[in-house]
Amino acid sequence: MVYKFYTKQNNLGKIIAPNTQVEKVAGGFKFTEGPVWHPDGFLLFSDIPANTIYKWQPEQKTEIFRQPSGNANGNTLDRSGRLVTAEHSNRRLSLTQKDGQIVTLASHYQGKRLNSPNDLAVKSDGSIYFTDPPYGIKSEQEELGFYGVYRLAPDGTLTLLVDDFVRPNGIVFSPDETKLYVNDSQRGHIRVFDVKPDGMLENGKLFAELKPPSKEGAADGMKVDIQGNVYSTGPGGVWIFDPSGNLLGIIEVPEAPANLAWGDSDYQTLYITARNSLYRIRLKIKGMP
Repeated sequence: MVYKFYTKQNNLGKIIAPNTQVEKVAGGFKFTEGPVWHPDGFLLFSDIPANTIYKWQPEQKTEIFRQPSGNANGNTLDRSGRLVTAEHSNRRLSLTQKDGQIVTLASHYQGKRLNSPNDLAVKSDGSIYFTDPPYGIKSEQEELGFYGVYRLAPDGTLTLLVDDFVRPNGIVFSPDETKLYVNDSQRGHIRVFDVKPDGMLENGKLFAELKPPSKEGAADGMKVDIQGNVYSTGPGGVWIFDPSGNLLGIIEVPEAPANLAWGDSDYQTLYITARNSLYRIRLKIKGMP
């Protein structure tokens, strides 16, 4: 059964058609996160407390893709279509090879264990950018003493890019990859950085604030569409900003959303993981996979 809910329009006329609604397509989970659409026609998403990655396909029953998952959080695909996962309890980034073998991409920085890799984005040159807050570990397990944003180069070199976030979380590139957006769940805002030719960051500044936090939810997962609009989960739903940081509107979701991903063959469906459920909404604009 598909449940439908009201969608708040505001200035989203070019993004959402009139009377378009959010649909609940699966439920009964513990805490959903990390959705990613696979070109073969299915969605993978994490259930962090359940230590499971699930596979969802239209008109089919949701099935277990991997268990245990290392309490997986964020998921994405690399340029070869292989699954890259941020694993909380294993405190690493992992890569699932085509034959199913799982290998560690990054687990330490300067000899110290990472905190709890959370979310990630792959650049066209094959480098992986990811956030590392402490959500999946206890304070006494922390070895680094800061919560960073990193770049993992194709040759395996791990570089710390930024270390002054309180709780770095969602991360996404602009369509042309000249900018990198990173939000801070505790501060309730999004910062934007210029991406230098060598992959490093500069000119970090405040992009947008997701306030007031009067409803449940926080700045968490982020994605962009082909026009450069930024979609971030936040209080009450999915907040959509234009490339200048102006709030266009909020897609209201019945449960506090944690992450989102573009899917279906045309990448015009936005899939939203929200607490115990998986939702989707069809949009008028394509997203960036």
